Amino acid sequence: MEWIDGLVERVVALPPVAAWVLIVLATFVSEDLTCIAAGLAAATERISPWHSIAAAGVGIWLGDLGLYLAGRWFGRAALARAPLKWVLDAEDLARGEGWFRARGAAVILISRFVPGTRLPVYVASGTLGLGFVRFSLLTALAVVVWAPLIGGGAMLLGREVLPWIEQYQRWGLLAAVALVLAWLTVIRLVVPTFTWAGRRRLVGRWKRLVQWEFWPAWATYAPVVPYIGLLALRHRSLTLFTAVNPGIPAGGFVGESKDEILRKLEGAGDRIVRSRRLPATLDLEARLQLVREFLEISGVEWPVVLKPDAGQRGSGVLYARELGEVREYLARIDVDCLVQECARGEEFGVFYCRKPSEERGRIVSITRKVFPVVVGDGVSTLEELVLRDPRAVCMERHYLRVNAARAQAIPREGERVQLVEIGNHCKGTIFLDGNELVTPELERELDRVSKCFDGFFFGRYDLRVPSLEHLRRGEGLKVIELNGATSEPTHIYDARHGPLYGWATLCRQWRLLFEIAAENRARGAPVVGAAELLRAWREYRRGQRSHPS
Repeated sequence: MEWIDGLVERVVALPPVAAWVLIVLATFVSEDLTCIAAGLAAATERISPWHSIAAAGVGIWLGDLGLYLAGRWFGRAALARAPLKWVLDAEDLARGEGWFRARGAAVILISRFVPGTRLPVYVASGTLGLGFVRFSLLTALAVVVWAPLIGGGAMLLGREVLPWIEQYQRWGLLAAVALVLAWLTVIRLVVPTFTWAGRRRLVGRWKRLVQWEFWPAWATYAPVVPYIGLLALRHRSLTLFTAVNPGIPAGGFVGESKDEILRKLEGAGDRIVRSRRLPATLDLEARLQLVREFLEISGVEWPVVLKPDAGQRGSGVLYARELGEVREYLARIDVDCLVQECARGEEFGVFYCRKPSEERGRIVSITRKVFPVVVGDGVSTLEELVLRDPRAVCMERHYLRVNAARAQAIPREGERVQLVEIGNHCKGTIFLDGNELVTPELERELDRVSKCFDGFFFGRYDLRVPSLEHLRRGEGLKVIELNGATSEPTHIYDARHGPLYGWATLCRQWRLLFEIAAENRARGAPVVGAAELLRAWREYRRGQRSHPS
């Protein structure tokens, strides 16, 4: 209040030009209070409201431009330095720029009326390269509304406007957030109840919320991360786990080459699926020629599997049934990839480990992978069948995106429609606990295969076998992939298990990982540093953006 009174006294005592300059400068201290002071000064009739409120508006606008220029001149430099450069790269900024170009106008206009949001929004506008002219016009438009609203209110209502402004500054942001949440609640929860499909989608969302197998990775690992930190302290190395498999870069934590891993397993003979690496350095026609040669020489038949050479969680995997699909895939991906035979039979994830001091390894987890199916009734569309299915509804968005071309088709009565082809849980495959399938014969065979790979001790095989009996006998195995340090005992995602079981299993897995890595370190295996690991992760993330969805 004293600050406002002092400003009003000075403004009305000065010549118009000097008063105008003072008001402009005062906005750099407090925009809203200066607007109020300008309105109160105009109420004395010793200065024109056109002059005082216009001066406040000009000052506010100049301050907005200053924030924009600060972001433009210094924001990029800050992003190029640690720690921001560790998590943001040029492609991240490019996406941010695209988002701001599409939505920045609305964000800028709204932020003028929501306290606490102007500084970050305006600095971000400059940092993300929003055009100066566009930003200037948008902020000018917002100020033309804002300054007369506050200044005019003060001129008409006098000091009675101050409590309102104080309440606005205190609760304005909270009120805006509350309005947004209320709007989202209506859109996401109330509106869908008006239709059967909407209600089924709400059921799916609820099931994803309460069923462990659908929880996001951050919720799955939140209780496990502190335990991993404790293991790191106990073993005096934050990245000791990278020594768990000396034969795989970083132990198989991120960015490892699937092709190199399969080549190191070649001693296992026909247990390994046939594949061919397609280097990104070659042009499209050269890579297509490699695919043709692979099919001709190996005798592999359609369909074939296409996947990035460095990939995780089923990212970028495609089943191609003819050369046109291969061409389309290769035209979209700009990292090394593999063409691989499509092994027949049932698919399993088998987790194997062996301490360097042990003669024989063991299987600690088997996951049976079931590809979801809905059965037609001759009346319902595929979309309706998915929404009606008690489990498929939980992943209806993914299933319907994958099957978009036939979502409105009506399957024949009794027709079985497989919804996905990729054996990954986050891609919609059902994971079942298959630990009862472990047999001495299977362990011996997998131990034999694993020992063909010098420097491998810990990881999960993705296998195809003709039948359950073949798996139990350790016969007819086909290794599709071998994953290293980041492998999960994926049987924990069986719907019969809950979070406590999953967390306990993951903690045991990480304890075993650190124990094996510690033995390898004692035998001279290198431990990858955190900075190098972060670089590998960023490189993988850059490549992942070109993975076809």
